[in-house]
Amino acid sequence: MLVLLYSELEKAMKLLLVFDFDHTIIDENSDTWIVKCAPERKLPNGLRNSYQPGHWTEYMGRVFAYLGDNGVKEDEMKRTMTTIPFTAGMVDLLGFIGENKELFDCIIVSDSNTVFIDWILKAADFHEVFDEVFTNPAAFSSTGYLTVQNFHAHHCAKCPKNLCKRKVLKEFLDKQLERGVSYTQIMYIGDGGNDLCPVMFLKKNDIAMPRQGYTLEKKISQLAQDLSPVQCSVLVWSSATDIMSYLKLLIKE
Repeated sequence: MLVLLYSELEKAMKLLLVFDFDHTIIDENSDTWIVKCAPERKLPNGLRNSYQPGHWTEYMGRVFAYLGDNGVKEDEMKRTMTTIPFTAGMVDLLGFIGENKELFDCIIVSDSNTVFIDWILKAADFHEVFDEVFTNPAAFSSTGYLTVQNFHAHHCAKCPKNLCKRKVLKEFLDKQLERGVSYTQIMYIGDGGNDLCPVMFLKKNDIAMPRQGYTLEKKISQLAQDLSPVQCSVLVWSSATDIMSYLKLLIKE
């Protein structure tokens, strides 16, 4: 009985870490990094100019088709993608989380794709740090072309057509509650404009961790200036060791 009570308590005391991927876990945009595989490491102007705001996934579908048409194979893409550098301090942070998985649940919510994230995490042996990855589904076709689809449909006017990160987070939390898992605190670590929507969903006890100098930090500051600040606390980071220091303090408490 005591063992059961302890395990129930342990389950209820977890912290949830929510990570963006591009410019957060890795120090680049995985979708633009793949252009290194293109002839002369660039895209034709017509293709580059075909992007329409809010329709990034469709644009990347055309980029992947162009790479396929130019004979770029899976192996070359994988080799290129696994050279992306991690953000400063991130290797240490993910190692620390991996060593303390009994305290943290950890998910990725990203506008990249399943193939890129899987390659990068497995190459660095970090795939087991994360409980779930929510991102646009991608796969290689029978002809060897990489294809990508929208993650889901949603009705949020603030977010790109293919992904509302608030919806993803809310659905994940609802599913966890059904399994009897709730979190004492949620920490959202990101950099981009599309990270604001989930940050605005966070409650008073939660923490938004925007990367210093990036869009998310600027948007949170702007909300405070407009006298409609986010409900949660805000901790700005420039190196992931800043996040690790905070987590270590939290564990000591």
